Amino acid sequence: MADKLKVTLVKSTICAIPKHRATVAALGLKKLNKSVELPNNAATLGMVKQVQHLVKVEEI
Repeated sequence: MADKLKVTLVKSTICAIPKHRATVAALGLKKLNKSVELPNNAATLGMVKQVQHLVKVEEI
């Protein structure tokens, strides 16, 4: 298992429900096609799973 995850926002949050918008913001994603590196832990994986239809995840 990798130490970090690269999470990229690939779909807009305009029509997303408010809970998903808040989750995307908490992941540190602000603009479309921007990426952040996050630690690979249970909290991050849970957040990514909630918004898996909006993001792309890669192990690094």
